[in-house]
This record gives sequence, C-alpha cells and structure tokens, in this order.
Amino acid sequence: MTETSPQTSKLQHFPVPIFATIMGLMGWSLAFHAAPDGMAWADELSTGVMWVGAAVFAGLAILYLVKLLRFPAAARAEWNHPVRLAFFPAISISLLLLSTAMWVHFPDLAKGLWLTGAVGQVVLTLAVVSGWISHRSFEVGQLTPAWFIPAVGNVVAPIAGAQMGFVELSWLFFSAGVIFWLVLLTLVFNRLIFYDPIPGKLLPTLVILIAPPAVAFSAYVSLTGQVDGVARIFLNAAYIFAALVLVQAPKFRHLPFALPWWALSFPVAALAIASFRFGALTGSNVHTSIGYGVLFVLSLIMLGLIARTLLAAVRGEICVPE
Repeated sequence: MTETSPQTSKLQHFPVPIFATIMGLMGWSLAFHAAPDGMAWADELSTGVMWVGAAVFAGLAILYLVKLLRFPAAARAEWNHPVRLAFFPAISISLLLLSTAMWVHFPDLAKGLWLTGAVGQVVLTLAVVSGWISHRSFEVGQLTPAWFIPAVGNVVAPIAGAQMGFVELSWLFFSAGVIFWLVLLTLVFNRLIFYDPIPGKLLPTLVILIAPPAVAFSAYVSLTGQVDGVARIFLNAAYIFAALVLVQAPKFRHLPFALPWWALSFPVAALAIASFRFGALTGSNVHTSIGYGVLFVLSLIMLGLIARTLLAAVRGEICVPE
C-alpha cells in the first residue's frame, strides 16, 4: 500500500473557498482604480495589486486542477458540501474581475478572459442552482450569505462586458443576478430571523450581504450610462446592509481566523467602487469622501487578511480536513 505524503494530504484538502482571496485582491485593485483621477499612487497600487492577484489566481488554479485530477472524490465532496458548493463560482468571478482590471491595460487579453469567465459563470451558475433544487435535501441551517456568490458573479459580468460591446449578453447576466439576489435575499433573511444563528466560523459571511446591491449599482451604471432612481436604490441598499453588518461587527472580534474571513474583502471593495462611481457621475463630494473612507477600511482589512493567511499557510492551517 502506498503511503500518502504530508504534501499529498494537504493537496487533497486544498479548499475551493480559497478563491475568495482572488475576489478580494481584484476588488482591492478595482477600488484603487475607481478613485478620482489625479491619484497617481492609486493607479500604481491598482496595477500592482492586479498583477499580484493574477499570479495568485494562476497558482491556485493549477493547484486545484491537480487536486481535481488526482483526488476527484475530494473535489466531489466539496461540490456536495452545502456551503462550499456556493464557492465554486468564485473561480469564474475571479476571471471576470481580472478581465475588468485588465481592460484598460490589455483590452484584447481582457476580452478573452471575460469570455472565458462568462462561459464559466453560466456553467457554474446553472450547475450550482441545479444542485440546490435537485433531489438532495438541504437544511435551512445550512443556508448562509455565501449562497449569494453565484448571483454576485452574474452582476459582475456587465461591469466590463457592456464596455467591451457585449451589451445584450451583459443584460442577460444582470437580469439573472438580480433575480437570484432577490430570491436568495428572502431565503437568507428567513434563515437569519427564524432559525439558529450562523455558526461562528461562518459569521463573517454576513458581510456578503453588501456585495449584490453594490455590484448591481456598478453594473447598472455601466449598462445605462447614467445614475437614475434604480441605481440609487441599489447603492442605498448597499449602504443599508453595510450599516446592518457594522452593527454586527463586534461579534467578529473573538472569532478565530479561517478562510470565511475573506468574505469581508470583496463586498467592502464593491462598496468603495460604487461610492466613487456615484460621486464621479453626480459630482457628490459626500459619496467620494465615503469612497475614500471605505477604501481606507478595505486596505486595513486586506493587509490583515493577507498577513493572517500567510501565517496560516506557514503553519499548515489552510489545507486541513474539516
């Protein structure tokens, strides 16, 4: 019998939620890019973080592909996991975000990445939603805000897709994302109000509540080119959820670090981007100031998450069985 080496064992437990780190990095890059013109340091940081995110994504994608080929049973176990299932679209979302960040620098490459991410998003959205409504029975307690991730991916697509000329396809993604968001929002609040609290380890996923309306605002503005009543509803819904999460934030203080903590990153980035875009389009200095404040908080969050993740990786606490 062949013994399993420690490296092989770790690879077997390489978790798909780790792709949320790419969403956070690319969101951070796009938040710097969304800062008002004239901030050379912001553009430089945006480009630097973009390349770091691209390199990390390539490394993680290779590792997960190796896991998929060598340990298909472990990958299937993640697919059948009620929480981890929702993280698979984080892979296609990462591609869509990477294409959005690269659009200014390498438009041809960005289009290729967008099309690849869009196809992946369609396949994964259909597969995940089909998994939810299949013969498998999910318990209400297994529902968390992480289930918003597939919906978020669909509203991410139009941000760059509309600029690339994929207008009708972008509207299709936008429609799917908003519909799934509204359905899941009802289900998630039903779970939060009437059932047991979310387990401590998954409590940071509450921050994902901010992401769908914040991203929907940016997508809607990209599609319509204006800020109207619908856009304002999306943005202010994001602010309302941010305030709700802020009230819950003290509960996070004593939680041990785990990958779900990365749920803090992308939603906060989406809020900063939406605030900057609203400020730029309407001339609102208040919203621009909010954008700077949120970007500052985001930067603190990202630096903390990167440091804690690197420390956990050195200690071998990332690829461990649950």
